[in-house]
Amino acid sequence: MIELAGLTKRYGDKVAVDHLTFTVRPGVVTGFLGPNGAGKSTTMRMILGLDHPTAGDVRIDGTHYDRLKDPLTYIGALLDAKAVHGGRSAWNHLLCLAQSNGIPSSRVAEVLETVGLTAVARKKTKGFSYGMGQRLGIAAALLGDPRIVMFDEPVNGLDPEGIHWIRNLMKSLAAQGRTVFVSSHLMSEMALTADHLVVIGQGRLLADTSMADFVRANSRSYVRIRSPQRERLLDVLHQAGITVVEAGGGTLEVAAGKPEQIGELAARNGIVLHELSPQQASLEEAFMQLTAEAVEYHAHAGPAAVPQGWGAGWKGA
Repeated sequence: MIELAGLTKRYGDKVAVDHLTFTVRPGVVTGFLGPNGAGKSTTMRMILGLDHPTAGDVRIDGTHYDRLKDPLTYIGALLDAKAVHGGRSAWNHLLCLAQSNGIPSSRVAEVLETVGLTAVARKKTKGFSYGMGQRLGIAAALLGDPRIVMFDEPVNGLDPEGIHWIRNLMKSLAAQGRTVFVSSHLMSEMALTADHLVVIGQGRLLADTSMADFVRANSRSYVRIRSPQRERLLDVLHQAGITVVEAGGGTLEVAAGKPEQIGELAARNGIVLHELSPQQASLEEAFMQLTAEAVEYHAHAGPAAVPQGWGAGWKGA
């Protein structure tokens, strides 16, 4: 379990993390979401003792990270896939970590097999692709067989097979009763992986809830209807006191409507329906809705301005 209480980090006048309080519990995959600059990486670094909080507290299974004996056996983390000495082989990198935390050397072979790097175990890591580096970082996180794992953007650089593998790995770890805390910008992937969400914006907590409740609370649900007897259907729905919005292409929308009720009304009145489908926003749409006011860096549509004097032929660096 990871527990944050009033966790705060300031860099001069800049507040990167602002009184965060939440608990990451075992048995579920908890997604950690927020726009760029929201404070996610800083929060993860404070959990691992890499940055010291200005105020507040964070504990790993009730203990501060710097007081954990052999911390890799408590919490394993992937924060930066490139945090590896390029002159070392994958095997030696993991062996050094194992020896520093009292982990049997036999565990090195086990985690290399788990992440699919056995064939390149003796190769120097400077020749690894980004995806191979990600796999090595995940192997390091799993090395101590920890009860808690924490991943920052774990699918970066992975191919589709690798993404499918890490998704199933995180679910499997949670099913074993471990605490799984993962940050990602890939909303479609998070929607398939996370059970619970912690969302922050500009360092502040915006949501701490289940995936289903988050989407439901931050999006519009409606029933979409299409019928060749559109005008008759409109009359029937109005008579039943159901508010209908006319959308484009002859489509009708009923906000927060029940498709069963609409289908039964249509059937009783002999109305043919070509479509009767409940609609719910995606995680991405719900996330954008919630964090719209907390985005620090805004891009704008349209051609980027070329610095004066560079001329029409300038193509940038």
